[in-house]
Amino acid sequence: QVAAALKKGHVTPTELCQRCLALIKSTQFLNAYITVAEETALKQAEESEKRYKSGQPLGVLDGIPVAVKDNFNTAGIETTCASNMLKGYISPYNATVVQKLLDQGAVLLGKTNLDEFAMGSGSTDGVFGPVRNPWSYSRQYKEKSVRKPHSDSEESNWVITGGSSGGSAAAVSSFTCFAALGSDTGGSTRNPAAHCGVVGLKPTYGLISRHGLIPLVNSMDVPGILTRCVDDAAVVLGSLAGHDPKDSTTIQDNFKPFELPNLPDVSKLSIGIPKEYHAPGLSSEILALWSKAADLFKDAGAKVIEVSLPHTRYSIVCYHVLCTAEVASNMARFDGLEYGHRSDMNKSTESMYAATRREGFNDVVRGRILSGNYFLLKQNYENYFIKAQKVRRLIANDFLKVFGSGVDILLTPTTLSDAVPYMEFIKEDNRTRSAQDDILTQAANMAGLPAINVPTALSERGLPVGLQFIGRSFQEKQLLTVAKWFEKQVKFPMIQLEEVKRHNHDVFQHEKSASFS
Repeated sequence: QVAAALKKGHVTPTELCQRCLALIKSTQFLNAYITVAEETALKQAEESEKRYKSGQPLGVLDGIPVAVKDNFNTAGIETTCASNMLKGYISPYNATVVQKLLDQGAVLLGKTNLDEFAMGSGSTDGVFGPVRNPWSYSRQYKEKSVRKPHSDSEESNWVITGGSSGGSAAAVSSFTCFAALGSDTGGSTRNPAAHCGVVGLKPTYGLISRHGLIPLVNSMDVPGILTRCVDDAAVVLGSLAGHDPKDSTTIQDNFKPFELPNLPDVSKLSIGIPKEYHAPGLSSEILALWSKAADLFKDAGAKVIEVSLPHTRYSIVCYHVLCTAEVASNMARFDGLEYGHRSDMNKSTESMYAATRREGFNDVVRGRILSGNYFLLKQNYENYFIKAQKVRRLIANDFLKVFGSGVDILLTPTTLSDAVPYMEFIKEDNRTRSAQDDILTQAANMAGLPAINVPTALSERGLPVGLQFIGRSFQEKQLLTVAKWFEKQVKFPMIQLEEVKRHNHDVFQHEKSASFS
């Protein structure tokens, strides 16, 4: 819609950019952005305006304001991974996905907040402070939430965004941008999308380049796409997908961008309901929604069948071993020698290494490095790392068997419940939380399959709940078509954020907010 408005001249790219920047300022207390590139964004918007005036826009994304998670390299704009280790680091190059967005004329507003080095499921563990879920300030939530006596009402009542791409999800949800990039290693795009009421797409592994995405787990990381509707996700995917000579894991074939049909037909499809996803801790509300969604497909003529993915129950343990092993390897590059933080300790190279990493990484990152190095010790390698790789193959084979039996799409919950209040979330440690929150999403990363969160309904507390669709490898068109059909059926309500602009910013003074550069 906004691309059409730009084309017709109803709004100019500069006006659009200024509106988004003003919204970022008025929603600063959400802490969604780490860096706001105001000057750069306005320059890009001016360039876009010239192209529209000469009748030569670069494409649908020309002039569209977007945001990028702060673990993608951006030339000229700080890339911190929400860590002391990279504070002040400015990359000499753009990540491929960022470059592709800029080549299409998109306007980059800034970099969004996350868990440090994307390790977490709440966007609460970064050095810039936690991200607040925009729905905490929505009329829907306020009308339903019971205020606790003797509390600072909103101050103790706000809920998390999920993570680790919580900043990107909050940015899209609060209308400060039209699309945002996240990363997805175990559900880091779909989890916050579910909690913030937006669409979160994790494409097939290898469809989008990882070049310039600061790695967490190379064999599972995928750039994710966050938008307010499924059609938008398809547009962004069309701009980003395809081979990249700088990333040997990308597909060799050319990717043809596609448009989704206006009236999708699901009557000839077979929808699988994996029984293992009825996991311990799944809320009765989400279970009821999942069941209703299956009925919607049945009523539309689709075949709905229960399927089994027997090795799903081992996936969290398996993921923990593989994730920490790759983290240990990836984090070795942060040694204080070439870039990033460097300690003043100068007794010896070893002491400088140790002090740099102690000062630069938080407890979560250091804990994962320790676990990973333990699993990779010579005496443990066979028992942990190799065994976990074998289990990963079994998990991937489960999906192959189900899709081979004629099932087209799997329908599952995305999260166990709606978003929890921050004060409740931090009662448990990062490891425990991640194990609970990734349980329904990370098997798709293990198998490299495409998956999408579609916002489905509001919970009894007035917070968003989403359902997940998992597709066959490289069948994004089918996956997004089904997601679009479902989106049309459920008619998810729009967030009502009237009070955000009038919010008293003084309450949030103690938070380190986005730097306007």
